Amino acid sequence: MRIVGGKYKGRVLCGFEKIGVRPTSDMARESLFNILQFKINGAKFLDLFSGTGAVGIEALSRGAERVVFNDSSRESIKLINANLQKINATGENYSVSLSDGVSYLQRAKITGESFDFIYIDPPYQSNLVSEVLPHLSGALSNSGVAIIEGETPFDERILTDESLFVYDKRRYGRAHLAFIKRKN
Repeated sequence: MRIVGGKYKGRVLCGFEKIGVRPTSDMARESLFNILQFKINGAKFLDLFSGTGAVGIEALSRGAERVVFNDSSRESIKLINANLQKINATGENYSVSLSDGVSYLQRAKITGESFDFIYIDPPYQSNLVSEVLPHLSGALSNSGVAIIEGETPFDERILTDESLFVYDKRRYGRAHLAFIKRKN
């Protein structure tokens, strides 16, 4: 697993040996950031289910102003910190949070914290996407985009917040991406 673009391009990250943790593939990350390339510079980016931290580190590498790495697993938090140290990300504007996705989004809404991009990639077999969706708009900036990664195409029927809509869907190997933003 390596960073595919930006100032940390080519750096190899540590991975998991743990069952159930599936990092976003290099191909899916590269494709995602090719789509976001001109919008990521100066953006606030939330990697809600960070795992290894690869997606958030890719955002840092490509010029995000601020990145929040969030995961509910202590092992993931250790790995994210190890990967940030491995790329020598000192001086970068990032934070690492140990929290479940719903709690993090609820806290962001209360504090008024908003993000230009929220990447949502929980374990594929979990029900976590449907749990975080009702809390998404409280942490998404007015022109923000949420990206959901899943093993199957995103079922738009679970998007019950009528102020949001899916504007694009893509598939990269095993990964299906859905892009969500506010209705104007």
